[in-house]
Amino acid sequence: QVQLIQSGGGLVQAGGSLRLSCAASGHNFDTYSAGWFRQAPGKEREFVAFITWSGDTTYYAEAVKGRFTISRDNVKSTLDLEMTGLKPEDTAVYYCGARSAGLYSNPGTYAYWGQGTQVTVSS
Repeated sequence: QVQLIQSGGGLVQAGGSLRLSCAASGHNFDTYSAGWFRQAPGKEREFVAFITWSGDTTYYAEAVKGRFTISRDNVKSTLDLEMTGLKPEDTAVYYCGARSAGLYSNPGTYAYWGQGTQVTVSS
C-alpha cells in the first residue's frame, strides 16, 4: 500500500510557474514508476508526465513538453512536477500516481493516487 499526499498548486497568471509535490509513504515507493495526470471540468483524466522508478527515463505529453519537468527523490520518497510557461489551458486538477504495470499514459494502470490539487492559470 502506498499513500500519496500532494501539495502545491494554486492560482497563477499566464506565463508563470508552479511546483507540485507528492509525498509518498507506505510500501516501497521507490519500486514504482510514477506519473502526473490532470483533469479539467467535464473532461477525462489526461496524461501529463511519467518517470521510471529509477528516474532515468521520463515521458511527457506533447502539450507540456519543454515546459514541465517531472522528477523524483527516492531517498525522500517524493515526486515533483515543475511547471513553467503556464497557459490558461493548463488549468485543471492535477493528480500524482504510482503505476503498477501497463501503458504509462493510461490512468487505469496506476494503482495509487494523490488527492488532487487545483491549478488555475489566468489569462
